[in-house]
Amino acid sequence: MLKTVVGTAAVQSPDDITLPRSGSTTARSVLSRAIGRLLSDLRLVLGRPTADPVLRRAVGSLAAALSATPDRQAALTSALRRPNVSALLRCARGDADPRLVVELVATLAVELAVLGALRAVVRIDQPPARVVSLSGRFVVELADATALLVGPDFLEIERPTGRDRTALPPTGAFVRTPFHPIRGSIVLALEDNNPLSMYEAHPKKAGNRIDLGGQPESAWCDSLGDALDRIERYLPELRAEHDLFVQQFVPVGYDAEAHLSASYREAIGTIYLTLHPQAMTMTEAVVHEFSHNKINALFEIDDVLHNAYSPLYKSPVRPDPRPLHGILLAVHAFVPVARLYEAMLAADDPLTRHPSFRGRFAQIVEGNREGTAVLLEHAQPTAIGRGVLDELARWDAHFR
Repeated sequence: MLKTVVGTAAVQSPDDITLPRSGSTTARSVLSRAIGRLLSDLRLVLGRPTADPVLRRAVGSLAAALSATPDRQAALTSALRRPNVSALLRCARGDADPRLVVELVATLAVELAVLGALRAVVRIDQPPARVVSLSGRFVVELADATALLVGPDFLEIERPTGRDRTALPPTGAFVRTPFHPIRGSIVLALEDNNPLSMYEAHPKKAGNRIDLGGQPESAWCDSLGDALDRIERYLPELRAEHDLFVQQFVPVGYDAEAHLSASYREAIGTIYLTLHPQAMTMTEAVVHEFSHNKINALFEIDDVLHNAYSPLYKSPVRPDPRPLHGILLAVHAFVPVARLYEAMLAADDPLTRHPSFRGRFAQIVEGNREGTAVLLEHAQPTAIGRGVLDELARWDAHFR
C-alpha cells in the first residue's frame, strides 16, 4: 500500500473507499484524519491576528476555558465532528470575516458545554443571531442579545431588557428544537447554519433553502428511514459507514418528477435533498450523497488528482461539462448505487419487479463505465488517488 504524509500522520492509499470490504477501517481512518486537519485549522483560525475587539475577547474567553479542560483534544474532536461546527471552521479557513469566527466560537462553546467538556464560562459579546447545537438538537435565538455566556451547565443571554438564564439542555421562549430523529443519531434538520447552503453548482438548482414541500416531517422521516433500512439490508458495511459520517438530512422541497440533492465538502455530515414518492429514488440519493461526504473527507487530506479542475470533459451524469474532480465524484457515488441494484436483483427484492428497475440499473452501469474510462485515460492521480482509481477500475471490470 502506498503512503503519503499529512502533518505527522501517514495515510494509506485507500483501496475500498468506494465500497468497504468486511471489517474495513478505511472510512473511519479517513474521517479521523479529516478531523485531525480541523484541529490544526482551529488553531490557525483562532490564532489569526485581528483588530476586531469583539472577536479578540471571544477568542480569549474560549482559549481560557479550553486551558481549563483536562482533555482538550478529545473534547474538540467530538465537537468538530459536528457539521454545524466544522462547516463554520472550514469556511473560516479562507474567510477572516469576524462575524463568521464569532459564530464559530459561540457554536463551539455551546457544543462543548452540551458534551460536558466545558470547565469555565465563555463570554461572547455581540453574538450571532442564533446558535445551532446539533449535539443538543436545539437552536438558541439571539437576535436581540448583547452577550451570550456559555457555562459548563448553563446558558445566559444578556439583552437590553434583562437577562435570561437556563440550565442545559436549555428551555425557554428563545429555544427551538427543529430536529427530528430518523435512525440512531441521524436527524431531519429544519435548521442549518452552513454558510454555503445557498451556493449551488448544479445548473438546475438554486440553493438549498429549507422546505418540507408541504409534506409532514413524519413523511420525510419515514422515507429516509426506509432508505437507510434498505441500504442496511443489502449493503450492511456501507450502511455502517453512514453512522460515522451522516448526521443530518436537510429537506429542500418535494417533487414527484425530478429529484435533486447536494452536499458540500465544507459540511461533511450534512445531506440536502428533495422528497420523492419513489423508494428507489430516495435510496439512490442517500447512497449517492453519503458517498460524496466520504470522498470529501478524503479531499480534506489529499488532492487525489493533480489535474482535478482543468480541463473539462463530458460528464456521464450531468448536462454541463465537468472537471475530472466532478466525474470522480459521480463515479464514486454511482458505483455503490449499482452494487445496491445488483444485490437487490440477486435477492429478488419486490422493488426489482418494477418495469423500470433493470433499465435504471443498466443506465447506472453504463454511466459508470463511461466515467471510469474518462478517469483512467486522463486523470493524473496522487499516490492516494491511485488507490481510488484502481478500486473504480476493479468495479468497472466486475460490472462488465
